[in-house]
Amino acid sequence: MSFLSVNDVTVRFSVGSKFAAWIKREKPPILTAVDGISFDAERGESIGIVGESGCGKSTLAKAITGLVPVASGSISLDGEELSGKRDPALRRRIQMVFQDPSSSLNPSLTVEQMLSELLRVHNIVPRDQIADRCVELMDLVKLRTSLLEARPRRMSGGQRQRVGIARALALEPDVLIADESVAALDVSVQAPILNLLNSLREELDLTLMFISHDLAVVRYVSDRVIVMYLGRAVEDRPTSEMFEDPRHPYTKALMAAAPKFGVKKAPGESALKGEPPSALNLPSGCRFRPRCPLAAEICEQTEPGLTGPSEVQRAACHFAWEDEEISS
Repeated sequence: MSFLSVNDVTVRFSVGSKFAAWIKREKPPILTAVDGISFDAERGESIGIVGESGCGKSTLAKAITGLVPVASGSISLDGEELSGKRDPALRRRIQMVFQDPSSSLNPSLTVEQMLSELLRVHNIVPRDQIADRCVELMDLVKLRTSLLEARPRRMSGGQRQRVGIARALALEPDVLIADESVAALDVSVQAPILNLLNSLREELDLTLMFISHDLAVVRYVSDRVIVMYLGRAVEDRPTSEMFEDPRHPYTKALMAAAPKFGVKKAPGESALKGEPPSALNLPSGCRFRPRCPLAAEICEQTEPGLTGPSEVQRAACHFAWEDEEISS
């Protein structure tokens, strides 16, 4: 049994004005942000989730942490199913580091006040040990102890993100979800934060979910990568093998679109043609079909499932494994 198991999870939201829909005697439109995602992660494993903005990456993360309700499917941790209403002990076990530390940290509190409040409310350590635990947390994220007295506005972006990581670690989680956690940082600051996440994963035996639109970053921190498109997983494979031999046309296009050192592209040139269709009006069959160079009649008629020659080699394309024997 896998440590973290996500089984056929779907998340839906009603959009638009419910009052306007009531006046028109219509049901409000329903947007399916995450559509039947399944994957397993072992303790200490790092899973990268990548895709364009709006593909459902962050919604999936919030569903796993319990911040948004799941319409169908199930999530379990260490064999225990996580329901919508989780007790504090279960909520502690999955924590998230958000994209922008400037907006996720309380500007009126010092770092010590933020950490102390968490430790006190959740009874992580005895009250007389809270100050010592705050120092330990600062050491974990490689920040000097003097910053305990600082407020977020007095710190750099990298320091604020380290505080965000320390705040998540204060609850002693088993799973850490980093949602675009280096996207708001300068490139020079990103590498130390990524190195920190890698070292914390090894030191604390954390299961890490790293969400990003940056393929290079995902490649650096992930053992396995799941590529999402319009709420669905379209490829799920070990990192090295996917980057060496991508099988889904969308994955190939993402890699071709990534900037490469010394390679100039003409203005407007892109491997991804057109815009993603509306999630409220998906095309028939394969949802990547309108932008796919391989689209054929079967793509319009049948949506491909996530299949492959093994459980760790899967892609959702009718032509992904033409040279492989598919095991059902």
